[in-house]
Amino acid sequence: MNLLLDAFAWIFSPDRLTGSLTLPMAIAQHLAFTFGSVAIAAVIAIPVGWLIGHTGRGREIAVILSGAARALPALGLVILLVMLAGVTLKTEAAVTVFVILAIPSILAGAYAGIEAIDRSVIDAGRAMGMTEWQILFRIEMPLGLSLLIGGLRSATLQVVATVTIAAYVGLGGLGFFMIQGLNSRNFTEILGASIVVVALALVLDGLFALLARFAVPRTTGPRTRLSRAEAAPLPVAQASH
Repeated sequence: MNLLLDAFAWIFSPDRLTGSLTLPMAIAQHLAFTFGSVAIAAVIAIPVGWLIGHTGRGREIAVILSGAARALPALGLVILLVMLAGVTLKTEAAVTVFVILAIPSILAGAYAGIEAIDRSVIDAGRAMGMTEWQILFRIEMPLGLSLLIGGLRSATLQVVATVTIAAYVGLGGLGFFMIQGLNSRNFTEILGASIVVVALALVLDGLFALLARFAVPRTTGPRTRLSRAEAAPLPVAQASH
C-alpha cells in the first residue's frame, strides 16, 4: 500500500516538471507515437479491409498475415530494425513496428464490419440500381463503422501499451521512467510510470467506447424503414373495413 501511495506521490511531485524529460513531455511523446502509428496503420488497413469485405476475396490471406503480425515480438523487432536501419532512423524503425502491431486489429474491424451486414440490405441497394461504389460508401461503410471503431480501439490500446519499449532505443515516452527506475532499482518510479500508462489506456478506451455508441446508425436500411411502416397503426377508416 505504501508503494502505491509513493507512486502517486511521484506522479504529482513538482520534480516531474523538471529535468531533461518532464512527465508532460513524456506523455506527449507517448501519445504522439500512439496516434501517429495508429493513423498510418488505418490508412493502410482500412481500404484493404473494405475491399476484402466488399468483394469477399483475400480474407484467408489477411487472417494469416494478421496472425503472423500479432505473433511478432515487438521489442526484438524494434531492436532488429534499429540495427538494420541505423541509429539515425530509429524513430522510423520504432514507428514501423507499432504500425505492424496496429494493422491486424484495424484490418479485422474493417472487413468484419462489412461482412456482418445483412446481405438483404445490400441486395436491396443493388435492386435500386446503386453502383458498387455507392453500395460501399452509402451502405457498407456506415453500417460497418461500429466494428471498425472497435478495431481502432483495440489497435490503439495495444499500441499505447507497447510504445513503452521505444525508450529502449532512446526515443523517450513513459518507458523512459520505467527504464530509469529499473537501472536505479527505483520501484516507485516504475510503478508511477506504469500507472500513467494504464490511465492513458483507460481514457482512450472510454473515448472509443463513446465514439462507438454514436457510430451506430439509427436505422439499418430498407428493412428497418419497412418494419416501422408495417408497425404503424392503420387509419381509422381502413381499420373499420
